Amino acid sequence: MITAFLPCRAGSERIPNKNTKDFAGIKGGLLKIKIEQLVEVKLIDKLLISTNDTQVIKIAQSFKNKKIIIDKRPEHLTLSSTSTDEVINYVPNIINAGHVVWTHVTSPFFNTDNYTSAIQEYLSGIENKTHDSLMSVNKIQNFLWGENGSFNYDSKIEKWPRTQTLNKLYEINSGVFINSIENYVKYQNRIGNSPKYFESPGLSSFDIDWPDDFTLGELIFKSLNK
Repeated sequence: MITAFLPCRAGSERIPNKNTKDFAGIKGGLLKIKIEQLVEVKLIDKLLISTNDTQVIKIAQSFKNKKIIIDKRPEHLTLSSTSTDEVINYVPNIINAGHVVWTHVTSPFFNTDNYTSAIQEYLSGIENKTHDSLMSVNKIQNFLWGENGSFNYDSKIEKWPRTQTLNKLYEINSGVFINSIENYVKYQNRIGNSPKYFESPGLSSFDIDWPDDFTLGELIFKSLNK
């Protein structure tokens, strides 16, 4: 059993009504786009939307899709002060078995094909015992510096090496986290002990976190869907 977990609390501070406000002219916004993507993933058996937002519930119910389940999350887990760790520890209370595909509406370009590829890589790794979970990342091979100088290369040996030779680093882009409920309980985490790094292709790595991201995302979405 594979369940997609989509957290959508009310009260976004940086972008008010971020989940449901019109996006690129689409009523229902980012939530509608994400639901449409997830219900089309054949490997996903259920889509569990965890929320305290009546508008989120209204949009989700309008799909009339048997895959969709609404979890009315307790208010103490929907506060701006609620930590991700608290929500992670809540997941096993509402998903009893199988595997969890944790994702967000803020990744509008992480589409049905991307979810399918990520789940396939995850299941292959479980079968071959090469990893126990998966998370989407952006590969970084650029010149990175900290307060003490170069971070991912030794500038005392070579001041400006070819970027292809730099040590690879990975930025978690929050497009998707896949893990078993067993590991949620064991590690109290949405990844396990040896996660697969799923390098998000192209625009699928785009994450909407700030108002400028929302505006840019709309422009990209309109351009791709003329």
